[in-house]
Amino acid sequence: MNALSLKARPRAIALWLLLVALLVFVMVVVGGITRLTESGLSITEWKPVTGAIPPLNEAQWLAEFDKYKHSSQYVLMNEGMSLVAFKHIYFWEFFHRLLGRLLGVVFALPLLWFLLRRAVPQGFTGRLVALFLLGGAQGAIGWLMVKSGLTNRVNVQPAMLAAHLCMALALMSLILWNALDMLNLAQNNRAGKARLRWGAFALFAVLFLQIFFGAITAGLRAGYVSNSWPLMNDHFFPEGVSWWGSLWLTLTSDQFLIHFLHRWWAWVALAAMILLARKAKAAGDRKASIALNALVGTQVLLGIATVLSGVALPLAVLHQAVGALALASAVWALHSAGGREASAA
Repeated sequence: MNALSLKARPRAIALWLLLVALLVFVMVVVGGITRLTESGLSITEWKPVTGAIPPLNEAQWLAEFDKYKHSSQYVLMNEGMSLVAFKHIYFWEFFHRLLGRLLGVVFALPLLWFLLRRAVPQGFTGRLVALFLLGGAQGAIGWLMVKSGLTNRVNVQPAMLAAHLCMALALMSLILWNALDMLNLAQNNRAGKARLRWGAFALFAVLFLQIFFGAITAGLRAGYVSNSWPLMNDHFFPEGVSWWGSLWLTLTSDQFLIHFLHRWWAWVALAAMILLARKAKAAGDRKASIALNALVGTQVLLGIATVLSGVALPLAVLHQAVGALALASAVWALHSAGGREASAA
């Protein structure tokens, strides 16, 4: 790569991207609370602009509550809910959407400023614009997810929930990767972009598959089918698991099967992350190695604790938060594993 332009500001862009990644992380955590409190269907309309203002008086609250009363969730699960209880679930969904709007502004305005100032290093403009467009697509997926639960259901479709969560974490991963590239450029203006080493990426994919299993588990409320460990209701392999139909339909409909897969694939993911951490350490990044080992180990223990607690809200939220942090540390390790070759290019 050629030396950086005098106008390029890779360090400033890196710090901005890290802030954006942090906001995505916060959204993932708040999204977990929204799901666990059954709040996601409390707002039945999508108003990108005017929806940023919450109900401001009693009449507006009653109007919003009346819209919710026409949803399947209210009719089938929450009939007789008080206005006070509705305000509680409304808060979490409103806060989640408000963070999404804030995230859009925090991404769009600095991006526009960096582009106008020609401060984006060569080869990164397309990447940053693509990330912004992916963020917009994530908002659309979020609304489609909510819409999937408004008719004849008490919750959103598990596949849509998985798509929404996995898209958010994939976006966070891509943002972090580009932030790390920018930090490399800031430290050495001749250092190239880190290369994606496919062996290390295969290990990373093992973790992402575990996150997908977790998202389907959450969508099906499958964490509640067993509160014992290591056996599931006195069995290693759960009784009554159906393999009829396509694998996809089975995965997105059988609570016992997806709980079983999420429970035991965790050990495959743990082994894969130990290997990825070793690759990062071999590339000279001991900090990434330590962070990944510590977070993935903590995540496994939190998963067991969450099952034993019967999916207690604080533990379940912490499990989702640490899972997102473990994924971030895996991105760091993956980037480091490809960094040595890039530095020598």
